[in-house]
Amino acid sequence: MSTGPMTSPSDGDAALSGYEYRRAAPAALYLGDAAEVLAAMPDASVECVVTSPPFWQLRDYGTGRWSGGDPGCPHRVRTPAAGTRCPACQAVWTDPQYGLEATVEDYVARLVAVFDQVWRVLTPTGTVWLNLGDSYATGARRTRPRVDDAGVGGGPLRGAAAGGELAAKNLNGVPWRVAFALQRSGWWLRNAIIWSKPNPMPESVRDRLTASHELLFLLTRSQRYFFDLDPIRVPLARPHAADGSRVFGGARKGATGGVGSTARRRGSRYGKHNPGGKQPDGTQPAKASGSNLVPLGHAHTAANVRGRNPGDVWTIATRPYHGAHVAPFPIDLPLRAIAAGCPAGGVVLDPFSGAGTTGLAALQLGRRYLGVDVNPAFHDEAWRRLRPHLPPDDRPS
Repeated sequence: MSTGPMTSPSDGDAALSGYEYRRAAPAALYLGDAAEVLAAMPDASVECVVTSPPFWQLRDYGTGRWSGGDPGCPHRVRTPAAGTRCPACQAVWTDPQYGLEATVEDYVARLVAVFDQVWRVLTPTGTVWLNLGDSYATGARRTRPRVDDAGVGGGPLRGAAAGGELAAKNLNGVPWRVAFALQRSGWWLRNAIIWSKPNPMPESVRDRLTASHELLFLLTRSQRYFFDLDPIRVPLARPHAADGSRVFGGARKGATGGVGSTARRRGSRYGKHNPGGKQPDGTQPAKASGSNLVPLGHAHTAANVRGRNPGDVWTIATRPYHGAHVAPFPIDLPLRAIAAGCPAGGVVLDPFSGAGTTGLAALQLGRRYLGVDVNPAFHDEAWRRLRPHLPPDDRPS
């Protein structure tokens, strides 16, 4: 881990230092709305972004407050939304958190505004790893079907959708709505990684399957970007055969052809005795030895000795967590993303820092970390987790 002085965007920047909450090289936490804090950061100052914004209409993190009006008023308003006024004293409910927008369109628009700032602070070769989960339409979740600029939604609306909303029990498709909105705003959508959970949250549903995955999108500013596959390769089961010189299968596969081997026939014993004709059993003759393994290119002749590409389905178990933040993702996700998408010594940003799991991964991998959140309690919790990974001379008292 680098122990040198941290040259973060707050150095010499009074606008950003006004948001600074905790700081000790190589990590800093900033308190405030993600879009506002990022707007104070300098251009091209971050190499990698790994983040999991609050999912739409799934949790209330308790950051809402009444502003103005009579402090002694009981504000008898059930489930106020941002901008709601108390009818008794005219106080206004303010809530900076993301995820409680009245409609999914409002949620998508707020995230796009944040990622407009991410685009600016990210280096041209930087990567963004965005984790999002989905939800179902209910009476409380007001989800309008997508309509294009011409007012065409792709067909006649039926049921509740005819009134401008998706009917209850519809899957909202929030992750893809966000991904497509970001794609339209200029981002390259490079991967949709499925985070498969072998231990998903139980659901008491009986007319659909339990949700057991979330999505992790890889987004970039351009066609060319930093990406190092080697740190996340899956080790080969038989690395000594990576050059393609050995074939594994049934006993004496190469000598006996289809006898005692897999369905792919290898030898040509019958073909040699009866060239061009049929086998004694009426089947076509076997191919010449090895002809069914004719290489079509280097990728077909040898595996990478460092391991195979892990693919876009990552099976990672959720981990129990007992802190104030109820939904941190497992550290395995940001560890993979940062190892592959951030150069050594680079800066990793999480605009929705939460419990600081991205920061833990960044520090463990020797990168620097910037975290942003609207909740000071989450920052306090994150700092307690990050502190043991800070260099001893830089640990705050």
